[in-house]
Amino acid sequence: MFMATQSCSKCVTLVTLLVTIFFINPTSSTSRGSLNPHKISHHGLRVALRHVDSGKNLTKFERIQHGINRGHSRLQRLNAMVLSSSTTTHDSSQFEAPVHAGNGEYLMELSIGTPPVSYPAVLDTGSDLIWTQCKPCSQCYKQPTPIFDPKKSSTFSKLSCSSNLCNALPSSSCNKNGCNYVYSYGDNSITQGVLGSETFTFGDESNKKNKVSVHNIGFGCGEDNEGEGFEQASGLVGLGRGSLSLVSQLKEQRFSYCLTSMDDTKESVLFLGSVANVHVTKHVTITTPLITNPLQPSFYYLSLEGISVGETRLSIEKSTFEVSDDGSGGMIIDSGTTITYIEENAFGSLKKEFISQTNLPVDESGSTGLDVCFSLPSGKTQVEIPKLVFHFKGGDLELAGENYMIGDSSLGVACLAMGASNGMSIFGNVQQQNILVNHDLEKETISFVPTQCNKL
Repeated sequence: MFMATQSCSKCVTLVTLLVTIFFINPTSSTSRGSLNPHKISHHGLRVALRHVDSGKNLTKFERIQHGINRGHSRLQRLNAMVLSSSTTTHDSSQFEAPVHAGNGEYLMELSIGTPPVSYPAVLDTGSDLIWTQCKPCSQCYKQPTPIFDPKKSSTFSKLSCSSNLCNALPSSSCNKNGCNYVYSYGDNSITQGVLGSETFTFGDESNKKNKVSVHNIGFGCGEDNEGEGFEQASGLVGLGRGSLSLVSQLKEQRFSYCLTSMDDTKESVLFLGSVANVHVTKHVTITTPLITNPLQPSFYYLSLEGISVGETRLSIEKSTFEVSDDGSGGMIIDSGTTITYIEENAFGSLKKEFISQTNLPVDESGSTGLDVCFSLPSGKTQVEIPKLVFHFKGGDLELAGENYMIGDSSLGVACLAMGASNGMSIFGNVQQQNILVNHDLEKETISFVPTQCNKL
């Protein structure tokens, strides 16, 4: 276990190092509540989530490093999306394939068709389309479950070119097979095929009472899928703000997720619908309005106004986290990116202040993949770090230590789990762990409720 004590006016935190991994937990951090199961509505959907690295013999630090490697390419794809939307002139005579984010860090289990066939799908809050690989495959990557065969399902049908979902596709074409789609990803991965309609089943296989089937969900039946980004899944489920996404098709105005710590053996959880109206026994909620970017309407942009290290509010230009007229800038919340990326000038200020308030030698080996690391004193079991606060419009979110510092005593390093970006900023999933993140699409808000996610 670890202990934490307040030590000075700048609110540094004293923590205990564990044998292989240490956790930092400021005493002044927002308390984590536990959910009252008797208060949860059973009219919505509850879906288990697992991290893509779950089941692997990795330390938490190694999991973060793997996520950083994936996150660099995802960050490039996200920025490419914004750049292409602001510079591309659309010619209706050309069949274009806009760049999408793709990939992700969490997988959800669901079933498709009648009889239902189970498959794991990447959860992506940064895109809209739902898709899975389908027979006949002209080209399919190797997936962990059998490829879905629409001919064996009594509820499969192709959507016509006049359907609303076909018209909502960023790129589509029509032929005798109906509405054809193509989704291209920044790492040259691609999925293309026929837009169809099916019955999707959600819930726990071990508890039939918790299973819910939803009819007529529009999805991409991918017959040509290339790239290396999806091998651990059989498809992708988009949870973005567009009409193709799962939340939009379910006509649900709320969804939530609660991500357990990366090294926790318990699964994370996704709530769809009214079950997202959870109640905590110790109610501490920060609610901030969502911003809409007309050029990237699927993303969930946060109303971030500033950042503090210790008691020092960083000097950051007001426009840094605002969405520019060309669609650039702003901060999105993204479950598919591991660490938080902050616009490079703002990150430079954060880095400088964080180092100045941390009484540890800076590790400049560059071997960790993180920008800010410290060398741990040999034999010392406790270290001090400054608190970190994100100032959102509507409230201040003070992060628990394990949400921004990660280290390994065997490596002798402790690192800030954040990095610099050139373009948009991203609030990553390490910063969201053990926080119930509640999306209210009707009120256009996101709420943060510190919660022990492994107790849900």
